[in-house]
Amino acid sequence: MARQNISILSRKLKERSLSSIWKDFKEAFGGSEQDYTKIPLGKAVFLLAVPMVLEMIMESVFAVVDIYFVGRLGADAVATVGITESILTVIYAISFGLSMATTALVSRRIGEKKGDEAGHEGLQAIITGIVVSLLIAIPGMVFAKDLLHLMGASENIVEELSSYTSIMFGGNLVIMLLFINNAIFRGAGDANIAMWVLWIANGLNMILDPLLIFGIGPFPEMGIAGAAVATNIGRGIAVIVQLFLLFRGKGRVSLKGIPLIIEWKRIRHLISISLGGIAQSLIATSSWIFMVRIISNFGSEVLAGYTIGIRIIIFTLLPSWGLSNAASTLVGQNLGAREPERAEKAVWGVARINVIFLGVLSVLFIAFPGWFVRLFTDEVEVVNSGIECLRIVAYGFTFYGVGMVMIQAFNGAGDTRTPTRINVFAFWLIEIPLAYLLAMTVKMEQTGVFYAIIIAESSMTIIAAWLFKRGRWKKQEV
Repeated sequence: MARQNISILSRKLKERSLSSIWKDFKEAFGGSEQDYTKIPLGKAVFLLAVPMVLEMIMESVFAVVDIYFVGRLGADAVATVGITESILTVIYAISFGLSMATTALVSRRIGEKKGDEAGHEGLQAIITGIVVSLLIAIPGMVFAKDLLHLMGASENIVEELSSYTSIMFGGNLVIMLLFINNAIFRGAGDANIAMWVLWIANGLNMILDPLLIFGIGPFPEMGIAGAAVATNIGRGIAVIVQLFLLFRGKGRVSLKGIPLIIEWKRIRHLISISLGGIAQSLIATSSWIFMVRIISNFGSEVLAGYTIGIRIIIFTLLPSWGLSNAASTLVGQNLGAREPERAEKAVWGVARINVIFLGVLSVLFIAFPGWFVRLFTDEVEVVNSGIECLRIVAYGFTFYGVGMVMIQAFNGAGDTRTPTRINVFAFWLIEIPLAYLLAMTVKMEQTGVFYAIIIAESSMTIIAAWLFKRGRWKKQEV
């Protein structure tokens, strides 16, 4: 009888637990009105992490689907995307810096219960992003061929496929605003809105990609230029949705009624914080440019394999980045609410989840890299290069899981200088020199580049974790 009662009790507890998880999932997916500085920490992480991870999963799917369709155009087309992405990292770096500063400012104001101030911070970030993007668009379009040539692209890429690069530079405004607007939503705690917006952007892109690349139905065949047009249309429509929601005035952060004027004091403060974020991102992404430049010495097939391998890695790391964004928001809001110990506890909890997730994926990529690479191409040399890239870089996945959470925790606190210094050491003093030494001097070729990546990333993680434990970020004011 006692055993039967225990069994019944156990079943009821399990049912209640599953019911509670499902209720929390629906709340996270549909939007929550909870105060993340007051509710149980585990629930706060869950409510923020679910939509942020789902958001990044869609971004991951987009990265893979995009290269899947482009891969049908040949190695030169894939290499064009790889080279262009390496150049666009400058734009992504600026967007990241501005969005990181926006998240820090908005989350801190929300934690302080100053919703109107959060709206002012968000509007000035949008104005700044528009101005910066216009300054980039024109020279990027005019000098697209020169940039490709500088990056070591073949003559066929420069003369026949540069339209992709030109269109992507011309449409950088939608990249900038997509980053900044979603940073406002994330900082406020409206992670589900950021998720839905990115799903709209990438969903439209995945639908338009084959239609415009191959000319299906009434759509013209545009080749690789079609991939760029599809991306800009998808992101552009998503930005329109973002602005509508922000100016409608019903979210945690509202721009409704705020005068459309330039507030120089806020912009200077935003830029002062974002410079650190831009610098750390430029430092990190410049290493990507150097990696591509080194690998381009070994032919389009090797570069295409590297591009495919990195896209697959991005596919798995972006959900982890979503988890890291949850940590960033919790750090900002809890520091605003004067709860630094709660902020620290949240970061270590998210880091543990990330390590488990990426540890499982690393085993799959080390054991079965060929299966993943062959989803995108059957060209033997491209496949071999992609397999090598995927397997070697996957050895460092558990390190990446901790490192990205720590870096985002600093950024969420508004401490952008610490990650900048870490990136200088890891990428400029270790990764770039080591990649060149191993690839060119030791004659390991692309293999040397792959090993340089995991050594640099692992070094970054060790340093970031040590500095995080010291706790100086808890005293950061923004």
